[in-house]
Amino acid sequence: MPFEDYNILLPPWMDTHETHAKYNIAETCVASISLDDLRGLSEDSSSEIWSSSTKLTYGTIRGSEKLRTNLADRYSAKKPFQAHNILITPGAISANMTIFYGLIGKGDHVICHYPTYQQLYEIPKRLGAEVDYWRADEMKKWQLDIEELKGLIRPNTKMIIINNPHNPSGAVIPKATLDSLIEVAEEHDLIIMADEVYRPIFHSISPGSPDFPPSILSLGYAKTIATGSLSKAYSLAGIRVGWIASRSSEIIEACAQARDYTTISVSQLDDQIAAYALDNNCIHSLLSRNIQLAKRNLEILDSFVESHRWACEWVKPVAGTTAFVKFSNMGAPVNDVAFCGKLMEETSVMLVPGSRCFGEGKDFKGFVRFGFCCETEVLEEGLEKMRLYMKKGYRTVPLADEEGA
Repeated sequence: MPFEDYNILLPPWMDTHETHAKYNIAETCVASISLDDLRGLSEDSSSEIWSSSTKLTYGTIRGSEKLRTNLADRYSAKKPFQAHNILITPGAISANMTIFYGLIGKGDHVICHYPTYQQLYEIPKRLGAEVDYWRADEMKKWQLDIEELKGLIRPNTKMIIINNPHNPSGAVIPKATLDSLIEVAEEHDLIIMADEVYRPIFHSISPGSPDFPPSILSLGYAKTIATGSLSKAYSLAGIRVGWIASRSSEIIEACAQARDYTTISVSQLDDQIAAYALDNNCIHSLLSRNIQLAKRNLEILDSFVESHRWACEWVKPVAGTTAFVKFSNMGAPVNDVAFCGKLMEETSVMLVPGSRCFGEGKDFKGFVRFGFCCETEVLEEGLEKMRLYMKKGYRTVPLADEEGA
């Protein structure tokens, strides 16, 4: 398929606008922190974030023992997880790419959660796989239907891809659905890949809830893969550290071989910072800070949505850092691309248009993705600018189906 036929539009939108936006409320990372902030969150004030005496070789190719052990501890709540079943990568974007490059090829069929981050379905297409969408239902709080999944499976289906917590809606796939997904995958001997990059930012659901989603790795099926990173939930996008984790040594080895001629290893400096952040002396304070920020900011965004019910509606997020809000005028969806463009031009508030960056064809007209876990003052000021725009300029935004829109 020619390059121009691929619909990869979210990164260009972000690249075009984020360096110019004064109020970036499209960013999906929890408000970033500095190394000084990270040190201040640690309970061990004497510990070093990195050792300046370490020789800057490639380091441990698959990731340092300390980093992988700290990550393994995060996956060991219900059943012990081994550090050697984790592969460190330059961010979750590299983790996902490595999995697809190592496991998916021409003739394979992939089923992907939809809408979601475009990489998860566009890259399998580029590698020659056929891709079907397992559509989350907005009318059912962005939930997935297991019966629909069963109807999508073909003889050549190899992998099911999910995103949990979900970008862009902030919904979660509840445990009961995950259990049913495991049963379907086992029956057909399929790999389940879960992009869990927004885990563990659970701001509106408690671990005691029957719907609370465990990691895909805890459900007893070997052919599962989880990816994650320090970028979204841990506020450390600048160190570019992610990972692939699976209880299947065969899967990990295939991914390791795929990575041999791409990234080789992660920077030793990044590895040491990541290990420090995920250490028991630091991780609890870091996540507490981030979950509290998410809760506070979600209340602010909720107030905005409720006061503008004449123009917007949503399924309130349960987890993660994003919300998918539908804007309309007299019941008809607005042109979300024009809306986001006008908003950026006139107020310097940045949002992401859903139909361009998450949809294909006529999908998600009027939808806009918010990233609400930025600094609270940025969110407050950006929403205030939006309030003024909603009063003065919103009525001029074209509808989605208007000619030329």
